[in-house]
Amino acid sequence: SSHEYKLNFKKSKEMCLSYIQDAMLQKQWKKAAEFLTFYMESLEKDFAREYLSPSEMIWRIGTEILCHHSHSSMKEFNSFTEQMKSLGVKRYLKVCLEHTFHLLCNGLIDEAYQNLSLSESWRSGDQTGIQDKEMKLIKAYRGLLDYYNWSKQKNILLEHGQDGFEDLSVEQEMHGSFRKAAVDLKEIIKIPGVWDLFVKCYVDLLEFYGDHNEARQVLNEYAYNSKFPTNPNAHVYLYQFLKRHGESKKSLVSALKILHDVVPSHELMIDFNIMLQKSKKRKRRRLGLEVIFAVLDYAGWKENVKAWSCLARQLKQIVISEKHLDWIKQEWNSRKDWWPAFHFSRYSAKRNWQENACLSYEKALVAGILLGKDCRYFKYVSHQGCKAQVKRFRILKKFVNKHNPVYLRISG
Repeated sequence: SSHEYKLNFKKSKEMCLSYIQDAMLQKQWKKAAEFLTFYMESLEKDFAREYLSPSEMIWRIGTEILCHHSHSSMKEFNSFTEQMKSLGVKRYLKVCLEHTFHLLCNGLIDEAYQNLSLSESWRSGDQTGIQDKEMKLIKAYRGLLDYYNWSKQKNILLEHGQDGFEDLSVEQEMHGSFRKAAVDLKEIIKIPGVWDLFVKCYVDLLEFYGDHNEARQVLNEYAYNSKFPTNPNAHVYLYQFLKRHGESKKSLVSALKILHDVVPSHELMIDFNIMLQKSKKRKRRRLGLEVIFAVLDYAGWKENVKAWSCLARQLKQIVISEKHLDWIKQEWNSRKDWWPAFHFSRYSAKRNWQENACLSYEKALVAGILLGKDCRYFKYVSHQGCKAQVKRFRILKKFVNKHNPVYLRISG
């Protein structure tokens, strides 16, 4: 019966898709291509009387296979993509974007630009409005390629500027690319979203032509507009801009404080800690201790000499002055149950000593202050350092022994 036929066909189609998936997962691209061909032929045969445009599944599977198949060529990829464009009008601009990315990945920048320009002129009734988001992306990526061309021309002029190089055509092309890039990039970054690359390029254009106020406004909007998703990079770009232009420490601290709240393990937290330690304000120095403790909560920082050096320096200053020991106590209370095993095991002491004596020294100082002179990490490293007759390890041992009562007050 017709119902039974359709049911069998559905099972057959699902089984074929399952085979395609298995072949792709095992990177058997030739096998996947054969199954996909069979799948498409079956669709044609079954629905000969009813027009059926290729599904998004066929487009995505076919693209993936062609990207990895050992015998595929750019010519075949282009041909397949053009077929997907002409048959899948509802996905026309998505296919155009993917085609552009593929061309860019293969270094075909001029072809990618031409593809974007042709896509921008595409119109198809109601579908034009429905694909408005994709159209904005098309313009944005074309703006990105205009920026790339501007950057090339700028470098040519800068490279030959001192030699009296004069070529009005190069300069005109450069300014023309700037105007086109600026218009398209400015439009896309108004839309709430993550536009890191586009923002960086637009700010670069503005800074080159001396429009620092506009650049600052763009970065502030990107970082602080509540309509945009939380994005650590937005605060990084703002901080880097402020630092380049010699802004006040207050502005720099403000930018990094938000970054600390969002990503406490960010690499800029070392700079943040150093900046805060140098401050005369007690509140900032307290924040500095909080920042460096938070950094070392993460495994990626476990063996970072600079991070341990920052913590060791600040702890030593507090211990010598015997002021603000409560700061250390507050930070240590939430960590004393897990930091000893995480950072200060005997195994870590042996490995650190063998691989990096500087790291083991900084960690031993921190361990001695936080866990006292009987800490396994401190005892092992100080013993090895003294045995190797390294003067600073003898000084370290004396310092920790002298200030051991501080440990008792911290652990209180």
